Amino acid sequence: MEWLEKQFHLKEAGTDVKTELLAGATTFMTMAYIIFVNPGILSNAGMPFGPVLVGTCLAAALGSALMAFMANYPIALAPGMGLNAFFAFSVVLGMGVSWQVALTAVFIEGLIFILLTLTRLREAIVNTIPKTLKLGISAGIGLFIAFIGLQSAGIIVRNDAVLVGLTDLRANLPAVLALAGLILMATLEHYRIKGGILIGILALTVVAIPLGIAEMPQGLVSRPPSIAPVLFQLDFSALATTGFWVVVFTFFFVDFFDTVGTLVGVCSRGCILDAEGRLPRARQALMADAVATTAGALMGTSTVTSYVESASGVEQGGRTGLTALVVAVLFILAIFFSPLVSVVPACATAPALILVGIYMMMGLKEMRLDDWTEMVPAMLAFFMMPFAYSIAVGIEAGIVSFVALKLLAGKGRDLNAVMIGLALLFVVARATGLL
Repeated sequence: MEWLEKQFHLKEAGTDVKTELLAGATTFMTMAYIIFVNPGILSNAGMPFGPVLVGTCLAAALGSALMAFMANYPIALAPGMGLNAFFAFSVVLGMGVSWQVALTAVFIEGLIFILLTLTRLREAIVNTIPKTLKLGISAGIGLFIAFIGLQSAGIIVRNDAVLVGLTDLRANLPAVLALAGLILMATLEHYRIKGGILIGILALTVVAIPLGIAEMPQGLVSRPPSIAPVLFQLDFSALATTGFWVVVFTFFFVDFFDTVGTLVGVCSRGCILDAEGRLPRARQALMADAVATTAGALMGTSTVTSYVESASGVEQGGRTGLTALVVAVLFILAIFFSPLVSVVPACATAPALILVGIYMMMGLKEMRLDDWTEMVPAMLAFFMMPFAYSIAVGIEAGIVSFVALKLLAGKGRDLNAVMIGLALLFVVARATGLL
């Protein structure tokens, strides 16, 4: 206990070991789907499922541990959703390159991140984003998480007439169970019961088994497959081609702003930002993310990034790197207990995401509503994240509109070179088709 206090400064952060353990377990439960979803997506690119599963767990464990010890933040990392789909469907299947070449692009992207972090450029960008825009980004991530949860539960489904709509609840038992779980979790939170979200996830899983929504595993422990088929499988043969660097840029751009958005959003809700809205130890957090991406490519998986699901642990009281360390340990155990992890159905974790999304949107109450040049960019970031299904697009909309409105309103003094440079970069990248 003394070592944990010395390493993670629990008392200073207003937390304790029990709270951090519960927070870590909650974060893991809400993001454990990646253990099976990531290898499922990458297998479309010809990568073997079993070795990628092991690589996914190892990369997530390493990234989360790096965040714990380097930055002391309750933020977990794992191969990112969206980026893995881009890897498999756009790069490998769409462009016809091998998955080994695609892994090389991820590896180089990670190296570029490391270099930029050493120059403090990434740190400057994180801390330059105005406070109002940070509030919009944080709330936007909340709405995005809630939307993902509603989709994952099958509550919100595709509707060709209006894009999305409500499922037929009479014929969708998992969706009904998810809604009941949301009410349960909210009730537990109302009574401030420690680990309320985790209790809700476990309770829903238990109920889902006799209902036939989830199945008991054949065994609790499984022997993990060898990671050898995907370990260190880099191919630098395409390094001289233009297409290769377009892929590197795309991985880089999306991952860069996804990470920035996640750090700002989760840390603002965890009261980790300082009085000026800056992120302490931003450089260490960004370095952990960059090293994890590079190492993840060597382990045979797509881009590793900070996870918005970390907000579920923060909502449960997680405030230090001990939360992230718990996630890292659980990912290691998952390699051997994958059958047990697979029991938890989507309808059990989806309510947690919805509730956390609501929690993150609470920051809107601090929004400045008397200045259109502040409010409109923040709200654009808020809306665009779920509607465009991208954190990076939300940040793009917020920054470009912020700079444009400030200039048009004669408030150019509120801008700095970093914000103007980012806005121009977004406009050029969008105009040239790189985004």
